[in-house]
Amino acid sequence: MTKRLNYFTTSPQAMDILLSQENYLGQQFTGDTSTWELIKLRISQINQCAYCIDMHSKDALSQGESIERIYGLSAWRDMPLYSEAEKNALNWAELITSAQPVTDIQYQHALDAFGEQYLLDLTIAINAINSWNRIAKAFKPEVGSYQAS
Repeated sequence: MTKRLNYFTTSPQAMDILLSQENYLGQQFTGDTSTWELIKLRISQINQCAYCIDMHSKDALSQGESIERIYGLSAWRDMPLYSEAEKNALNWAELITSAQPVTDIQYQHALDAFGEQYLLDLTIAINAINSWNRIAKAFKPEVGSYQAS
């Protein structure tokens, strides 16, 4: 297999842009880190990004997430483990990740559930993890090499 480039050392300035976005999002989701980690993990599942699934599973566990909620995430709609707010966020995450048009009804439901600022930050967070997934899938960092802090 061809060794892939290390995107952090190849273009640190570009990675700084993405990391700055992560820092902003981390500040916005303070107090709601469980939902943020679930969203990252669910989007990574949809995108089949092995590195990111490994990373976000480890991060979620290190932040106190239960193994049952991590296992159940791929079938969250049918699992009684998630709050209504988490279900709304996961639904929005799947909708945005699918790149399908958002209907007026879907938009209004999300706006009613979250309010303007949170909805925009959530959408930015969804776009961010989709971006990270595509980078990781292209350059294939070693799965299992990530250590949660």
